[in-house]
Amino acid sequence: MRNPILCPFNLYFFLVIFLILPCSLGAQEWFTMPENKETRWVSFENSSGTKGQGGRENQGAKGHAFDRVPAGTSLTLAAVRGSGTIRRIWMTFSDRSPEMLRSLRIAMYWDDNEKPAVSVPVGDFFGIGLGKKVPFESAVFSDPEGRSFNCVIPMPFKKNARITLTNESDKDLIALFYDIDLLMEPHASSMLYFHAFWHRMNPTTLGQGFEILPKVSGKGRFLGANIGVRTNNAYGNSWFGEGEIKIYLDEDSDFPTLVGTGTEDYIGTAYGQGSFAHDFQGSPVANSEKGEYAFYRYHIPDPIYFNQSIRVTLQQIGGAMKEEVARLLDEGAILMPVSIHNDDGFNKLMGLPGEKSLKNSEMPDGWTNFYRQDDVSATAYFYLSVPITDLPGLAPVEQRTKNLD
Repeated sequence: MRNPILCPFNLYFFLVIFLILPCSLGAQEWFTMPENKETRWVSFENSSGTKGQGGRENQGAKGHAFDRVPAGTSLTLAAVRGSGTIRRIWMTFSDRSPEMLRSLRIAMYWDDNEKPAVSVPVGDFFGIGLGKKVPFESAVFSDPEGRSFNCVIPMPFKKNARITLTNESDKDLIALFYDIDLLMEPHASSMLYFHAFWHRMNPTTLGQGFEILPKVSGKGRFLGANIGVRTNNAYGNSWFGEGEIKIYLDEDSDFPTLVGTGTEDYIGTAYGQGSFAHDFQGSPVANSEKGEYAFYRYHIPDPIYFNQSIRVTLQQIGGAMKEEVARLLDEGAILMPVSIHNDDGFNKLMGLPGEKSLKNSEMPDGWTNFYRQDDVSATAYFYLSVPITDLPGLAPVEQRTKNLD
């Protein structure tokens, strides 16, 4: 009888489980004591994260697990001095309606700056747009049961960090629970600061790409984005997601260095977009009947670096069969055909001399892509060599919450 330890399959299994897998997961760090690192947790039970000062409010019993956030007020969730890294943020709220998730603003300030590097509606910040909360998990955000908010993006700082939450709604938030987990540790001069930017257009501009991230100058890394789309009823059941992602790197002008092939292609799926949630790409919300889509892509295994500047856009292009697009035009829908493709190839319509009607007998039949206008919003995440940018501030709460279901 063969020795099971020497069986080729068993030997391969042994190598994977005990040698290869631990190294690939960085497991050796689990049992190595690093130098100059101290763990701190910040919550209402220890708002400063000070050593030996947790849970003092009720003689050691549970005494301050949550707090109110009255309408129009702001709470400081963390004010930490020294060099360190936020490693995890968890939150939950008593009111998780779309209006409240768009009205609560989370802001993050690094190294004595009065302008935030992050100023985003709290629901959108934690990985899903449209003010939606559904169970999902990605490599950096998760919502285990549709009731909580988790983020594990590392957020380093050299001098200090301040995080605030502001209730910009007209309703009191009865209960906010949170904790922020940090490592106090030194950082090299090459450290990059974490930033996040939220933007909404309702509707988008015909023929222009939606700016997921307007131009930012400096050196850094684009982490990715979560995007929300509410389709325009004027386009019926036509497909919204033919637009290509375009990433302009280091002073690209008219044309980008990086370009995709379609919206659903960018998040790793194809020929339509259903509901899924993977580590680095997903679409937790995909409701074709309501025309609602919330999806994400994180460039962690495929980093996107820039040395001078970056700008990220998503074309506003949809598609349907030619007869359907012609019908939409007849009914007054605002659109612009850009191409027709069929088994014979790709027919480009942009730049053709004269006005070309889809009803023209010379026009081939097939799937017709067209510029369109929808309600689009996005949160972009990136690292930058400086702690502030010249990006515009967060839009007023009325604009953020308009027409939310």
